[in-house]
Amino acid sequence: MMHPLELAKISKCLSVETRIRLLRLIKDQSLCVGALAKRLGITPGAVSQHLRVLKAADLIIPEKRGYFMHYQINQRVIDRWVCSLSQAFGREAGREYGERIFPISLDSKGEKNV
Repeated sequence: MMHPLELAKISKCLSVETRIRLLRLIKDQSLCVGALAKRLGITPGAVSQHLRVLKAADLIIPEKRGYFMHYQINQRVIDRWVCSLSQAFGREAGREYGERIFPISLDSKGEKNV
């Protein structure tokens, strides 16, 4: 399971719509910056910035082909992230992460006591 900081880093990285779209484009085929820019309708510079963030989170794998760098999704990391999300927030999350440090209870008026 991923460390909570790694889980948060990837989640933050994937909170940008363009990065999600970019990853979906390279899910089944590797593409270069120019092809990604054309398909996304943004500048190559903007694609490069998004790729830099995705690479820092280890979500993509660069591959040099001739003069161009092609990018493919790092499916292993995506699968680990999805599994970790399930473990952190699924039905078994309480067992994996332990009990809450500050349990929440309701007083007689229905207000939360922390």
